[in-house]
Amino acid sequence: MSSSPNTLKSTPATNPDLVGSLAVVAATACWATSALFVKLILASQDVSALALAFWRDLATFVTLSVGLGILRPRWLRIKREDIGWLVGLGASIGIFHIFWNLAVFLNGAAVATVQQAAMPAVVAIGAWLIWRESLTGRKALAIVLTFAGTVLVCGINVIGQADLTVPGLLVGLILPITYAAWNLFVKKVRGTYNPFTALTYGFGFAALVLLPVQLFTPQPSGLPAPVFLYFFGLVGISTIGGFAIYTFALGRLQASVASILAMAEIPIVGIYAFLLIGERMTIDQLIGSALVVGGVLLLSWRRRQPKAANLVQSEGTYSTVTDSGP
Repeated sequence: MSSSPNTLKSTPATNPDLVGSLAVVAATACWATSALFVKLILASQDVSALALAFWRDLATFVTLSVGLGILRPRWLRIKREDIGWLVGLGASIGIFHIFWNLAVFLNGAAVATVQQAAMPAVVAIGAWLIWRESLTGRKALAIVLTFAGTVLVCGINVIGQADLTVPGLLVGLILPITYAAWNLFVKKVRGTYNPFTALTYGFGFAALVLLPVQLFTPQPSGLPAPVFLYFFGLVGISTIGGFAIYTFALGRLQASVASILAMAEIPIVGIYAFLLIGERMTIDQLIGSALVVGGVLLLSWRRRQPKAANLVQSEGTYSTVTDSGP
């Protein structure tokens, strides 16, 4: 098992804040491919969103467990006292998938995306309560910028035209909480375990959470060959790649910081859509993407520290941006 990553040796060539920030952006670049892969799968095969979520989580668990079992079997060892945290991680991922699909069904994809964008604020509050991560003005401004940008990207007129029902509102309130929950659980277990260990058990328990729902969900059959290729991309790039890199980043960043940086996925999806399938963004969407990028850059930017402070840090170890890790 890896030791807690919350304190790292100070080296002139390494900037943990920069490395963590770049890792989150790389993770969002992987996550952004999921929209493309899901679109290709649904265009080739009639499959429900809940069934796809289950098979995605199950395939991720099987791939990781087999891979670690062959290459790094010791990474599969966990402590008994940590099982509850890993169950919570998996349950939060599975429940998030359920509520995301319900939000899309009840409110539409655009409104669901805006409701999900409240996640950084929930994470910031939760991280402050649990680990006393600081709530700074810069974080608050970054949250506002990324949320406003998300609204513009999804279409501000869509929000006004949405016919929200009471169930839709309730699901919309719970959605960012479930999204924030797995961020906080990952942050907790990342302090003890390798990212791949955390994700193996997380997706295993996520599949168990989604399993009962499959009894009432139509399952795909007679899949054409291209669907398997798209599904492998969804599991390998969007899921394992994205979640592994993001989990690594949470070892170097505050959960609240990482969750805000993760909103970079929204403009990246637009870039992929333009480059790969020729979809063009409107002026509002371009402005919204700029706001999201501005919020991400605002949070990533660091003032240069005085040389005296650097000399003091170089004498021992220093804390990363994680104020008080799990």
